[in-house]
Amino acid sequence: MEEQDQHESFGRQGTGPLAGTLVADFSRVLAGPYATMMLADLGATVIKVEGKTGDDTRHWAPPRRGDDATYFLTANRNKHSVVLDFKADDDLAFAQQLAARSDVLVENFKAGGLAKYGLDYDTVSAVNPGIVYASVTGFGRDNPMPGYDLLIQGLSGFMSVTGSTESGPVKAGVAVVDVITGLHTAVGILGALNHRKDTGFGQLVETNLLSSALSGLANQTSAYVAGGVVPQAMGNEHPSLYPYQPMPTAEGQIIIACGNDKQFVRLAEVLGHPEWAEDERFANFADRNVHRAELEPGLIAALSEKTNQEWFDILTEAGLPCAPINSIAEGVDLASSLGLDPVAEAGAGDRVIPTVANPIRLSQTPASYELAPPRLGESTEAVKGWLRSLR
Repeated sequence: MEEQDQHESFGRQGTGPLAGTLVADFSRVLAGPYATMMLADLGATVIKVEGKTGDDTRHWAPPRRGDDATYFLTANRNKHSVVLDFKADDDLAFAQQLAARSDVLVENFKAGGLAKYGLDYDTVSAVNPGIVYASVTGFGRDNPMPGYDLLIQGLSGFMSVTGSTESGPVKAGVAVVDVITGLHTAVGILGALNHRKDTGFGQLVETNLLSSALSGLANQTSAYVAGGVVPQAMGNEHPSLYPYQPMPTAEGQIIIACGNDKQFVRLAEVLGHPEWAEDERFANFADRNVHRAELEPGLIAALSEKTNQEWFDILTEAGLPCAPINSIAEGVDLASSLGLDPVAEAGAGDRVIPTVANPIRLSQTPASYELAPPRLGESTEAVKGWLRSLR
């Protein structure tokens, strides 16, 4: 855009692939902020617009790190925070000017909620035709019901396949629908930015929690759409693969993941029962699925001879996919031991916050972490001053 040079002086100085891209972040909670953090990690300048009490997740605690709710820290590094009251004429004018100067705008207000402020797509794109305007809703633009991750886990069918017949429906241990929607939103924005590079015009990017949940359910949704099968909860088992689940050992559990018939042959050998692979009931995926109840006692009996750690060492040495069930702490420690650098310190000076590293590795333009998750409104005056200088 022609305004790009004008906002570079305010923006972050970096070499990321999105350096020089200005993002107005009008989103809250997780899906939208997660998307904008992905863009920020890749070099975009993200201005997070908040109300006087801030993003809801600033108050979702415990746990905390000092005065900060760790939930907020999850999705808000590399951003500038400004506080604007849309009901105040001056602040609304600043918000509208920010939208007019931005390359990307991300919002997750109730469908149609920004129209009364002149911050809807039609109004913004009329003055800024290059804008990539990303709108995140619960159920699409024509359905203004509020969308929260837990509601969508229930409505989409996600909870119906999580848990077991004994436990009943169970939610995921993380706001997985919000995260999936955030990733979909970031991908949509990148696609629209690429289109703008060729045409000069932006476009409206729409994502919603329900559609993202159905997409994220992947093979489970496909089972119904393409096969007419309504998936059922199976606990830790897999509907198409066996064995592919945690199994008890002499101490703890070990996850066994046989992804093909050759792996099952090798597993049978390592467990001391090569005859299983010759048994017509267990020789291939389809037959093992049908005869799970007949195979499982033998697997459990064989695994009961050693601990989960012993089996992990033995099966890994044999090239078989397996894993213990770790805590989050153990998962982070494992990634560290493998050289994956899962923790990135964001910020500098007196405010450095450990955050979970961006998992995308780019060889020429890597993610950067120069800004810690911002204190509420810490950049308000700086951003207002910059916008005044452009009038």
